[in-house]
Amino acid sequence: MPDTDRLEQIQQFLTDTGWVSSPFRVSFLAAGEYNANYLIESGARQYVLRINHGSQLGLGDDQIAYEYQVLTALADSGVTPKPLACHPRPDPLGGGVLLMEFIPGEPLDYCRDLEKAAHVFARIHTVSVPDSLIVQADPVSDIARESYGLLHRFSDHPLTKEKEQILAYYDTVLALAETTRPLFDAEPLCLVNTEVNSGNFLISPDRACLVDWEKAVVSCRYQDLGHFMVPTTTLWKTDIVLSRKDRHRFLSAYHQQACPDMPFDDLAEKSHVMEKTILLRALSWCFMAWYEYTQTDRPIRNPDTFAKIQQYLSDIPCILHSVT
Repeated sequence: MPDTDRLEQIQQFLTDTGWVSSPFRVSFLAAGEYNANYLIESGARQYVLRINHGSQLGLGDDQIAYEYQVLTALADSGVTPKPLACHPRPDPLGGGVLLMEFIPGEPLDYCRDLEKAAHVFARIHTVSVPDSLIVQADPVSDIARESYGLLHRFSDHPLTKEKEQILAYYDTVLALAETTRPLFDAEPLCLVNTEVNSGNFLISPDRACLVDWEKAVVSCRYQDLGHFMVPTTTLWKTDIVLSRKDRHRFLSAYHQQACPDMPFDDLAEKSHVMEKTILLRALSWCFMAWYEYTQTDRPIRNPDTFAKIQQYLSDIPCILHSVT
């Protein structure tokens, strides 16, 4: 939880910028791995103020402006928070700042909300793609390259056994990229979130939304679909692994709403390829983040996240066999 001084800094920032009508109240809402979020209440209106403390995309101080651009492109989708203002410089709050719509709701329930998640993805993946965003047109190779960078970010990383295990799987994914590249060659590109765990959905009786757009890229739809179904995602915030029936139910709902003219078997095959690929990225990020949590002064530390990182890294062979 932030101290009183931090809340007063935010209060002063909003007063100086005039983004929110006075009087207003500031309270801590939630923190991810690279952003802290605050609830702003002004009369009957509510907002989220998001302060950035790092970039998974290597964008440095441009990270929050990038997320603002993504949310602007998605503003008419109805399933993402509308962006209201952006202050890209790190001063005076220590990171770029984004003001956006507050969306009430609960995290996604995999037993109850698969069709709602499919609807969210269908809306997002049919939005016009803006210019100037990062493009991953060759998704398997691009994610393998990103994962290799995560594995080698810290040269003095002490978990050598785990690194060798993940690098062996990296070679497997490189081979997968070569054999499956024709599947994706003619695939239309769309905006994808790439971080679609249950906690990034907000579900209410009237609306289902996907928030946290810091790592969005332009790629094929299967990045999101595969990421949504893979066990490293479903287990991140819950104890759920989707059954074959659940996966078919989710993909069928998406297929009907987003791409009914595509053969369903093609959709399922390409999503499965991306599941195998996402496993590499998930383990590589955990490997990198373990070092940040244990060897650096990381600005945001989430005990639940570190526990999950340790869990995944402690049984890499089991994780890799979870998608066959």
